[in-house]
Amino acid sequence: MRPLELYVHIPFCIKKCQYCDFLSGPSSEEERREYVTELCRQIRTYKKLAGDYHVVSIFIGGGTPSILDAEQITGIFEAVRDTFAVDEDAEITIEMNPGTVTEEKLTAYRQAGVNRLSIGLQSAENVELKILGRIHTYEEFLDTYRLARKKGFRNINVDLMSAIPGQTIEGWEDTLRKAAGLEPEHISAYSLIIEEGTPFYEKYGLCTDQLPGEEEERQMYRRTKEILKEYGYNRYEISNYALPGYECRHNLGYWNRREYLGIGTGAASLMDNRRWNYGEEPAALSTKEQMEEFMFLGLRKTEGASKTKFADEFGRGMDEVYGDVLEKMCRIGLMEKSDDFVRLTDRGIDVSNAVMCEFLLE
Repeated sequence: MRPLELYVHIPFCIKKCQYCDFLSGPSSEEERREYVTELCRQIRTYKKLAGDYHVVSIFIGGGTPSILDAEQITGIFEAVRDTFAVDEDAEITIEMNPGTVTEEKLTAYRQAGVNRLSIGLQSAENVELKILGRIHTYEEFLDTYRLARKKGFRNINVDLMSAIPGQTIEGWEDTLRKAAGLEPEHISAYSLIIEEGTPFYEKYGLCTDQLPGEEEERQMYRRTKEILKEYGYNRYEISNYALPGYECRHNLGYWNRREYLGIGTGAASLMDNRRWNYGEEPAALSTKEQMEEFMFLGLRKTEGASKTKFADEFGRGMDEVYGDVLEKMCRIGLMEKSDDFVRLTDRGIDVSNAVMCEFLLE
C-alpha cells in the first residue's frame, strides 16, 4: 500500500475577506447540509482506489471548515474512515477561524481524531483585522486559542499575514511576538498578495502607496525569521516555521510531491503523476513538467532539493538537466550547494519567484 494524503475542501465562510480569491463564500444552513451529504457520498466512491493506499495525513481546508456543525464534521470523518485505511499516527488538521468555534465542535474534532488545528489569526492588531475584513478580534482569537488548549490540542498552527495596508514594521513585529509568545507549535507567516478580482485589487491594485514598500516588505520578511528564531522556531519552508518536530507533515508531502487526493469543489489531486482539479479530467504530467515541479516545490523547503532523489526519480542527474542554471544561481549568490542538496540563499528567497522561473525547461 502506498502513502496517500487527503485534502477535503469546505468552501463556506461567514463573510468573504477583502483579499481572498479562494473558492469560498457565505452559505445557508441548507446549502451546507446538502454539500456535506454530497461530499460524504463522493468520499465513499473512492472505496476501490483506497485499497491501494494508506492515508498518512488529512487536511480539512476552506473556506472556513469550522463553520460546519459538530455532527457534519463527524459525518465527514466517518465517511473517510469507512473508505480509507488511515494510519494510527496520521496527522489530521482542520482549519478554523475565531468566531466560528465552540467547545462542542472542539470535542467533536478530538473524538473524530483531529490532532492538529490551524487557526487564522492574521494580525494581532484589530485595526488591521478590520481592514482585511476578518470577522474576529484579537481578543476573540485568544479565547479560541485558550479553549483549544483547554480541550487538549497540543499541535496548533497560527496563520499570520504581513504587508497589510497601513501596516508598519513595528506593528508586524508586535504581531509576531504576541503570536510566538503563546507558544503555538507552528506559525505560517505569509505576505499579502493583491489578487485580481478581489475588493483589495479594486482598492489597492493600482494605488500601492497605501501598501508597505518593496524594501519595507523584505525587512518584514527578514524580521520574521529573526524574531521567530528568538522563540525557538525553525524556518523549514519559505513561509513556515515550527518548533522542533512540529513541521506540517501534510504540507511537506506537497513539497515532496507525495500523492494526494483532493475531494470537494476547490480541491486538486496528484496521483500516478496525473494532476487534476475538481470536475476536470486527470492530465498526465510530462517528464519535463515533473522535473520542473520537483525543483519549484523542493526549493520552497529550506533544506532544498535533493540531487539523489532527482536522479532516482528521473534517471538523470540534476546537474545534467540544470547544470547551467545551478552554476549561474550559485555564482550570483541566489542559491548554494550543500552535500546532496541545492537550496535558495536568503537573497534567493527574497526573489524566489524570479529564481523559480529559471527552472522552466524549454
